[in-house]
Amino acid sequence: MHYSQFIAGEFRQGTSDVRCTVINPSNGQALGDYGHASRADVEAAIAAAADTFRSWRKTSALERSALLRRVASLMRERKDVIAEQISKELGKPFVESQKEVETAAEMFEWAGEEARRLYGRIIPARSEEITQTVLFEPIGPVAAFAGWNAPAITPSRKISGALAAGCTIVIKPSEETAGVALLIAQAIQDAGIPAGVVNMVFGDPGEIADILCAAPQIAMVTFTGATSIGKLIGSKAALGMKRATLELGGHAPVIVCDDVDVDRVVNLAVATKYRNAGQVCTSPTRFLVQASIFDEFSKKFVKAAEAVKVGSPFDKTTQMGPLKNIRRLEAVDKMVQDAVARGLAVATGGERIGSTGYFYKPTVILQPSLDCDAAQIEPFGPIALLSSFLSLDDAIAEANRLQFGLAAYAFTNQLRNAHRLMHEIDSGVVCINEWQASLPETPFGGHKDSGLGSEGGIEGLHEFLKIKCVRQGMFA
Repeated sequence: MHYSQFIAGEFRQGTSDVRCTVINPSNGQALGDYGHASRADVEAAIAAAADTFRSWRKTSALERSALLRRVASLMRERKDVIAEQISKELGKPFVESQKEVETAAEMFEWAGEEARRLYGRIIPARSEEITQTVLFEPIGPVAAFAGWNAPAITPSRKISGALAAGCTIVIKPSEETAGVALLIAQAIQDAGIPAGVVNMVFGDPGEIADILCAAPQIAMVTFTGATSIGKLIGSKAALGMKRATLELGGHAPVIVCDDVDVDRVVNLAVATKYRNAGQVCTSPTRFLVQASIFDEFSKKFVKAAEAVKVGSPFDKTTQMGPLKNIRRLEAVDKMVQDAVARGLAVATGGERIGSTGYFYKPTVILQPSLDCDAAQIEPFGPIALLSSFLSLDDAIAEANRLQFGLAAYAFTNQLRNAHRLMHEIDSGVVCINEWQASLPETPFGGHKDSGLGSEGGIEGLHEFLKIKCVRQGMFA
């Protein structure tokens, strides 16, 4: 893989003296290295986005639609190549990486289709000699930040939404999964999207954020990542009166009522919990199980967790790969050690696997205390917390206890319960008898400390648009 920056349609080396090495988390070996973007590189990317915006915003919806759908087609043609890079850089099982590429392609496809339906509206006026029109116009050049845990989906969602709305973009994908983002950039270029519409810079996150958020040419900032960093990004954007959408951390509760098929819920829960080694912001983490079925549920959950095959992402039998880096491995293990120190029951897992790569056993902690680290801080790893509840009131209170509100799940066969849970859980996404929290066609965003605004769906596209009201008389 040839690592570089992507600025004004050119794949070029960063001019900073600082270099970044991309590590394969399965074996700890280097996949390649590249020079960080310097201030001059980032400013060149901003200038390219600002210059190109003047022409890109005037392209027809049909033209933008065709180009975005062409990107989707190329990504599907190159699915295995992109998926292989995901598995190398992230450690995700290859089959899951293929699914991620398909979902990323769907982001471009859906945004391309919806670009043709970004309608304004006419408001009846008080006089027949006046017309009142509401226009939705592209907000301007966008600065975007994406993390490493969904290296194809997250950049694709931000880029496709911005371009569909008529905006240009400077995006800083994670420097740890740069190769995946660059393969997407190649598809964008090969699809015929003009140079400068999409620019990618890799380097020091803080330095790049300072430059992008302060740039007067940038009209909007969109960020996916940790809550603490998102708040800093949001404050920097606010100083420049820039719109900000922030998709931040989560600590998803799962309420399991006693009227469900326990085997079915357990099997789906374990598969979802340990997907991507739990490194998903919507990962189900706090399982709140009705007391009458808790023993059965927990025993079956532990047994299923112990059966999860951990190994190389290119082994077809692997169900869970490594954690992304040593930082994640140490953070997860620290949470487990905190639980052990408090005398909590670690029913399975709780330790590193081998010394090569960053593999960790699927872990289950039973009846965790509310003050343990794992019950308060997003684990972002293969840790499941199983607790019991007596009343639905108690379960809802615990689901809403934390300042996170990104995704929540509930399982029940009673319509009355489902109706209560839908309305009383404070979360941007609530899935009832379902695990898919994010799709191209649905809005995705958090409440409370989990974010501001939405990505995906028509609501997500409208984040990239500004409103203009025009009142026009018939005669001068």
